[in-house]
Amino acid sequence: MNEHSQPAPMDLITMALAEDIGSGDTTTALLIDPQQAGRGVIIARQDLVCCGLDVAAEVYARVHADVSIHRLTNEGERVSSGSTMAEVQGPFHALLTGERAALNFLQRLSGIATLTRTFADVISHTRATLLDTRKTTPGWRVLEKMAVRCGGGANHRMGLFDAILIKENHIAACGGIKPALEKTRAGGRTDMKIEIEVRSLDEFQQALDCRPDMILLDNMSCDDMRKAVALNAGRVLLEASGNVNRETIADIAATGVDYISVGALTHSAPAADVSMLIEPA
Repeated sequence: MNEHSQPAPMDLITMALAEDIGSGDTTTALLIDPQQAGRGVIIARQDLVCCGLDVAAEVYARVHADVSIHRLTNEGERVSSGSTMAEVQGPFHALLTGERAALNFLQRLSGIATLTRTFADVISHTRATLLDTRKTTPGWRVLEKMAVRCGGGANHRMGLFDAILIKENHIAACGGIKPALEKTRAGGRTDMKIEIEVRSLDEFQQALDCRPDMILLDNMSCDDMRKAVALNAGRVLLEASGNVNRETIADIAATGVDYISVGALTHSAPAADVSMLIEPA
């Protein structure tokens, strides 16, 4: 595995195979000789960024120990439409039985990586770093965040457990920005940086006066974000979030913020078009 790769949670692969195969691949069992060897190719049917070949290999390893995948594309690599991404060999029946589950992982993850790359390319000339969010498919978060990295983005917090992000509902419960930050610091979690969400320049100034590690500018206009960047003068890290799409992200990055988080990278990425052609060996 390369730097972008991460093993799929085994229970996720187990569930994928269980829901697809169930009590057995009836059609293949009726038509294919168990001793017949097969070979196949995985082909990109569109320009894409590859992600998920390692997961597909794990799927096939669960289906049959004698299936092998020869990768012709690295995770995170751009692939042209019509290119062969990998070659697969093993028992013909196993190649057929594992095909759909393997491709489902590959298509979903390559789709996220491809969408992420389109966003990352737009802001590549700026200082801004593209981030994902927690708006992921239940159970798929580890894999979907891996796909974001493959596409040139970076990961925000994995979950509620590994970072402190004070949002508007936390602030309302605590009675304001300052008491929320004071209470957070009193908790003694010095191992985690503190980020707080603001929705206006007034809230931004309140947060800045308390010097958190990072301030999230939520749904603010580009004009207000530029003003916040000027007021900040490099004192804390700034993240922009809300109303970010491929048409708006360049203007947002031009304000000078450090990070831009985009939920669409994971919640709205279309599956990449990938197919597998299999024939007797």
